Amino acid sequence: MKYSFTGTIRYSEIGENRKLTLPSLINYFQDCSNFQSEEIGLGIDWLNMHNRVWVLAAWQIHVNRYPVMGEHTVISTWAHDFKAFQGFRNFTMESDQGEMLAYANSTWAYMNQETGYPERVTQDVLDTYGLKEKLQADFGPRKIQIPREGEETFDSFTVKEYHLDTNHHVNNGQYIQLAQGYLPADFEVKRMRAEYKQQARLGNVMSPVLYRIPEGYLVTLNDEGDKPYVTIEFKID
Repeated sequence: MKYSFTGTIRYSEIGENRKLTLPSLINYFQDCSNFQSEEIGLGIDWLNMHNRVWVLAAWQIHVNRYPVMGEHTVISTWAHDFKAFQGFRNFTMESDQGEMLAYANSTWAYMNQETGYPERVTQDVLDTYGLKEKLQADFGPRKIQIPREGEETFDSFTVKEYHLDTNHHVNNGQYIQLAQGYLPADFEVKRMRAEYKQQARLGNVMSPVLYRIPEGYLVTLNDEGDKPYVTIEFKID
C-alpha cells in the first residue's frame, strides 16, 4: 500500500543556499512513514499498547535535486518486503510536476520494548501494511565498510534531551545532522548510506571520527569503547 502527502518547503527546512537540507529531507521521509502507520491504525499508541517499536537499521538515500523554499512536493512511502523481524520500505520525494527529487530504501527492525529483542512481524501487521513493488535502483549494500586508516577525530559530546525521539533514544535524523556537521561546508551530499549499530540514549557520550573516501566522506559516531552507534557514508555521486 502506497501512502503520500503533499508539502511545501519551509524556511525552517532550508540551508544558506535556500535548498532543502538533507536532515529535513529525512524528516519528510520519517513523517511520511509515521503518517501512514497512524492512518492504518498501527501508529505510536498501537505500538506502545503491544510493547513493540520499529527501529531503523539502515538508510540508503539518493538525491537528484534538493527543492528550494516554497517549492511544492509530494512525499510517498510503501513497504516492499518483510522478512521475519525486518521490514523494508521505499520513499520518494517528487515535485508537483512529477520530477523525481529524491528516493530512498530503508531497513527496519521490529523490536519488543520489554525484552529489547527482535520480534517476528505478525501476519495481521503484514496484511495491514501490504506490499508494493520495490524501487529499481542501485542503492548499494546495507553494510558499510569502515576504512582502516585516514581517520580524523573530534571532541566527544554528550547526548542531550533534544536529540531524542518518542522511543527515548537519539532520532535517526539527528545522527545524520550531527555527522554532516563534520563535512566541508560546500559539500553537497547526493548519495547517503547509514548503518545503525546500536541505540544512543540520554547521557551517552559520542565520539565523531571522519574518513576521506572516494567521492566523499565517511563519519562514525562512536561510544566510549570506540564502537559505532552509526556509520554514515556521504558522497557527491
